[in-house]
Amino acid sequence: MTGLGDVDDATRAVAVGLLAGAPPMIAFAAALAWWVTGHALRPVTAIRSGLATVTASELDRRVPDPGGADEIAQLARTVNDTLDRLERSDARQRQFTADASHELRNPLAAVRSRLEVALAMERPDRASVAAALADTERLQRIAADLLLLARLDGGPAPRPEPVDLALLAAEDAARRPAPRVPLRVEAPAPVPAYGDAARLERALGNLVDNALRYARGRVVVRAAARDGWAVLEVADDGPGIPEADRARVFERFVRLDADRGRASGGTGLGLAIAREIARAHGGDARALGAPGGGALLELRIPAGGGKEGEATIRRTSTS
Repeated sequence: MTGLGDVDDATRAVAVGLLAGAPPMIAFAAALAWWVTGHALRPVTAIRSGLATVTASELDRRVPDPGGADEIAQLARTVNDTLDRLERSDARQRQFTADASHELRNPLAAVRSRLEVALAMERPDRASVAAALADTERLQRIAADLLLLARLDGGPAPRPEPVDLALLAAEDAARRPAPRVPLRVEAPAPVPAYGDAARLERALGNLVDNALRYARGRVVVRAAARDGWAVLEVADDGPGIPEADRARVFERFVRLDADRGRASGGTGLGLAIAREIARAHGGDARALGAPGGGALLELRIPAGGGKEGEATIRRTSTS
């Protein structure tokens, strides 16, 4: 009985000790957990606060990067990368809007002045009316190109289907009734690709239009398959494009010779449209120097067809 009594006394003492010490230990553990959690989530609060200060007029703001390689640091960098893309997109849109307004203002002013002169005359001058009509047609071309660029920027992905770039080049040349200089197509074999035939046809047409505008005596269109790419090349024997400007010519409303570009009726959007169409298909467009002098404009998209080509277009449209 004495042994059992000692055990009971010991058990009772332990229970009393636990009852007396448990609340402080639980409180300490809760306080420690609260402090550790708050310290760990403090960068998240800073990221949230920093993101809340970003507005449409202040896209240059960034959230603090806590450093390290944990998930919170990766979250901060992802947020900052997203803000970088938004800022670039906003700047591009603002510049595009300013350029479009400038491009539309000049022909609109010209149309208005010509119509005012014609109305002021007892018998309107036919030449003034014809000039106003030409300016109106130029406005229509600019509006159509702006609409196409808007669709390329935020519209649906190209409708993928098998397409032969060699056949597209031959059809484009056949549709041109009387080009200013001889136009020759070099496509000895089919060049299979996968994409939207109508958009690719438009891109090729823009490249050929540009070449015909500046060529002195000939334009050559080549279609070929190279290293997994379906390639369209348009070469002319004109003045060429300076190497420093070969990337810039694909920007919107860029003309290396602004007066000449406006006089010829160009909108300054043709090459930009061609590049956007190529990029929508997972490819790109670039300007090079032609071997015999002049300019060489190259458009390339992934070669082949089937599911692989369709997957490339889908990846590009969602990126």
